Amino acid sequence: MQINERIRGYLPVVIDIETAGFNHQTDAMLEICAVIIGIDEAGKFYSKEPQHFHTEPFKGANLEPAALKFNGIDVDNPLRGAISEKLALNDMFKTIRTEMKEENCTRSILVGHNAFFDLGFLYAASDRSKLKNPFHQFSTIDTVSLSALVYGETVLAKAIAKAGIEFDNTQAHSALYDTVKTAELFCQIFNNHQFAEISKN
Repeated sequence: MQINERIRGYLPVVIDIETAGFNHQTDAMLEICAVIIGIDEAGKFYSKEPQHFHTEPFKGANLEPAALKFNGIDVDNPLRGAISEKLALNDMFKTIRTEMKEENCTRSILVGHNAFFDLGFLYAASDRSKLKNPFHQFSTIDTVSLSALVYGETVLAKAIAKAGIEFDNTQAHSALYDTVKTAELFCQIFNNHQFAEISKN
C-alpha cells in the first residue's frame, strides 16, 4: 500500500510550532518542527526523520512575556541558532514537496495537536516569506479529536500516557519533542486495526 492511498491522496506531515503568543498575524513564530509520515510494506504508518528549526521573530513581531515564560524560549540566546522564517520554511517545504512527488501525493495535510493553531501560524509565516505553501489551506488532522475519541483525553501528555507511549514532561513544549511525540501518537491511532479497516473501505 502507498501513503497516497490512505488519506485522499494527501501526504500527512506532523507539525508543531512554538510561538510568542496566540495571534498568528501579530505574534512571532519561534520554533518549528515537521515529521513526515511514511508507510511500510505492511501498510503501517511510521515517523520519518524530523526537520527542526529555531526561527527569528519577524520584523515588528509581538513577543508576549507569558508565552515566552510558558515555552521557556530565550529569544536573544545566540545558542538557539535561529534563522529567518523564509530560510526555515523554504528548506522544510522543499523536503515535503520532494516527498509528495515521490509518493504521488496531490497535497500535504497538517497533522497536529490543536492543528488549526499551527496551520494559522504556518500560513502567516509563508505569506510573509512569499512562499507557496504545500499544505491544504483549511483541512487538518487534529490529534486532539483523535485522542478524545480513542483515549478520552485531549491533553497531549495525558493522551500519550493512555496510549502507553513514553513522555518526558521536562522536554514538553519544545517543537522538536512535541512533534516527535505527536507523530508517535498519530501513527499508533491510525495503525489501530479498527481505524485501519475503516480507512481501507
